[in-house]
Amino acid sequence: MFADFLRRLTAPQPGQLGDEDARLALAALLVRVARSDHDYAQVEIDRIDRILSTRYDLSPFEAAALRQEAETLEAEAPDTVRFTRAIKDAVPHEDRLAVLTALWQVVLADGSRDMHEDTLLRVVANLLGISDRDSAVARQRAGG
Repeated sequence: MFADFLRRLTAPQPGQLGDEDARLALAALLVRVARSDHDYAQVEIDRIDRILSTRYDLSPFEAAALRQEAETLEAEAPDTVRFTRAIKDAVPHEDRLAVLTALWQVVLADGSRDMHEDTLLRVVANLLGISDRDSAVARQRAGG
């Protein structure tokens, strides 16, 4: 189902994603972060749905449908680097801090920070071109 999307995403020189593909890539990254501690809790799923609904002005049903697509894509996708590269290419720098804040919201949704989640967010922040200081600001904005 996502073979063409993954092929474009993993191309040696991937092009900039369109809005729909960028949404899907961000949603899949949110799912990947939520699954990184091997406990994909309902509270994290709910937070992802709220983030997608708010960010893209979607109904709760539309946000849940996007998340479900992203869950499938995330399970089939090869690595986080390509998702992050796609988001970096599709999202202006000033909006990437909001992306990182959303990722921190998912990490913090279950009330605990896991070492795997922290490590993944450090990598993602770096790949998005966000400094450690700005990542700390994003975490604080997310409630951590």
